[in-house]
Amino acid sequence: MKDIRLVVLSGPSGAGKSTAIKVLEDLGFFCVDNLPVTLLPKFLELLAQSEEITKVATVVDVREREFLKEFPDIFSGLKKAGYRGELIYLEASDDVLVRRFSETRRRHPIEDAASPTEGIAAERELLKDIKSHADKIIDTTAFNVHQLQEYIRDYFSVPVGRRKMVVNLVSFGFRYGVPTDADIVMDVRFLPNPYFMDEFKGLDGRHGAVKEFVLSRQETKDFIERFRGLLEYLIPLYWKEGKSYLTIAVGCTGGKHRSVVIVDALSGLIGSRYGTPRHRHRDIDKV
Repeated sequence: MKDIRLVVLSGPSGAGKSTAIKVLEDLGFFCVDNLPVTLLPKFLELLAQSEEITKVATVVDVREREFLKEFPDIFSGLKKAGYRGELIYLEASDDVLVRRFSETRRRHPIEDAASPTEGIAAERELLKDIKSHADKIIDTTAFNVHQLQEYIRDYFSVPVGRRKMVVNLVSFGFRYGVPTDADIVMDVRFLPNPYFMDEFKGLDGRHGAVKEFVLSRQETKDFIERFRGLLEYLIPLYWKEGKSYLTIAVGCTGGKHRSVVIVDALSGLIGSRYGTPRHRHRDIDKV
């Protein structure tokens, strides 16, 4: 069998599937939007006859209607047949999905829904089985279109091979929820909070004075050393299990100060023998 990489994108309407598949097309994937899932095995058989096509991406969502329930078995069968399949589920909060529908003035694909909120609830119910089989869940709630494009580009630019995996370090605020794609979550709310210091008003964890305030504390130094040691122990084990992407989420109250400082510090300390470190501050610009 020809070695074909298959990426299936799914998730609720408005979560970013159209943006993601356009990025995949730019990365050289042969992309088909809304291919009936029952035709997917035959479609891949035909592509196997081509010498040029080695990466394929498609979207599976509520437009499939009655075929949705068949997808998990079909996708599992393709993996067993030897295809390198990966199911990526894009997610976003209800209020963000409603806002995105309002901005685009699109009708929700659940045609009999009385409102976007009702349609979103019905769509989540229809997709819950697919979500439970996802290899990766990407929460796009905090992304604008450019940030999502960058995330997808970084995610899929890395080879699938096991020699390296992507290590994502993400700062976040607990008031906005834990990132849904987090593999490891660390709470740093025990560290002194710069938010209550008058001289740091209007500054965030990227500012030198804030970094100095957090990093100069002995408890911070001890924590970073111990947490780095834990990560240096865990990362090779995740790599050994064949994981391609590892997300380490570090949270404080608002995601603007302590978590940002810690993520920036760790990104320069984690070695790249098993993974390529990347860092992102999810909530730093929130009011």
